[in-house]
Amino acid sequence: MAVLLLLAVLAIGSMSAADTENDNTIVASGTGSVIGTPDRAQISLAVETENANVQIAQAENAARMKKVMDALTAAGIPTDALKTTGYYIYPVYEDSKLYGQKVRTYRVTNTLTVTLHDVSRVGEVIDIGVAHGINQASSIQFLLSDEQSQVLRTEALKEASARATADAKTVADALGVSIRSVKSAQIGGGYYPVAFQNYAMADSMSGAASTPIQPGDITVTATVTVTYWIS
Repeated sequence: MAVLLLLAVLAIGSMSAADTENDNTIVASGTGSVIGTPDRAQISLAVETENANVQIAQAENAARMKKVMDALTAAGIPTDALKTTGYYIYPVYEDSKLYGQKVRTYRVTNTLTVTLHDVSRVGEVIDIGVAHGINQASSIQFLLSDEQSQVLRTEALKEASARATADAKTVADALGVSIRSVKSAQIGGGYYPVAFQNYAMADSMSGAASTPIQPGDITVTATVTVTYWIS
């Protein structure tokens, strides 16, 4: 019985020593950033009409939007790149001292989002839209295709991992310990589209030759947090 108790104590002591050794870790984080050029664009264009008769406002809006879509497809924009992303009908009220609020007109807004695989055509698409009935433009977003996004993210992850490893080795050397292996790793990061909100349409509507749009660059970032076993 005493022998069994002694063996149990020795086993517990051995496990505690192993657990203590395995608890020795260094945690390091690294961030990588890679700059890329957008190869996708999304433009939101809208036709807004207003009339005291809601049916007339609807009909006028539909006719103008059809002209816009026909003109865009005639210019080589695929039909699957044109999507309706908003359609609103709402009353415009006026105050009357005798009758209180009453409907003055009805406003109809139809929003079309155009997705381009050639970002150099953004200005052209805006000009075509304005020439055929667009009277609102709410936003432009410059994006990365899935393929380019993955390529840039891979480079950013490599950079982030290298920085985490370098920091962990520096700390380990300073402490006089060695890195044995990786216990775990966490990954994060991404990118934000370059966006222009409520951009001015004055030049296009005044008959300028073209609307100049510069997409700028997109920065893809990645973060890696690594826990290393040390001894």
